Amino acid sequence: MFYQRAESLRLDGLEAARRFFAGLLAESDPMREHLWIAHVDDAARCVHLSRHDGAETGATVPLRQILVDAALHGSSGLLLAHNHPSGDATPSAEDCAVTRRLSLVGEAMDLTVVDHLVIAGTDYRSMRAMGLL
Repeated sequence: MFYQRAESLRLDGLEAARRFFAGLLAESDPMREHLWIAHVDDAARCVHLSRHDGAETGATVPLRQILVDAALHGSSGLLLAHNHPSGDATPSAEDCAVTRRLSLVGEAMDLTVVDHLVIAGTDYRSMRAMGLL
């Protein structure tokens, strides 16, 4: 697990988020899934950044830790991104289910899941754009 503060970074839109996460994932082992979570404030400034590493077949989404981090950092929103080593950027059923769970629990904390991007090489999918959020 990796944590970092990144207050000067603004993730105000799909293209900004895609570029940012693609850069992070480009520096990671492409044969393993890596989940990045950017916690943002009301102005879309990143106040906390974490990475959770998985295996070839998936990465665990630590819902409790994400929510604890959100409370500690006063996050108003979350942007998630992970890679698919398979090369297919289509969100899996598990990707969709865990994102919906996080979104539902987040609502009780006034925390919005802004988007969840699935990146595979140069291809990506936005769960928000696909109507899954």
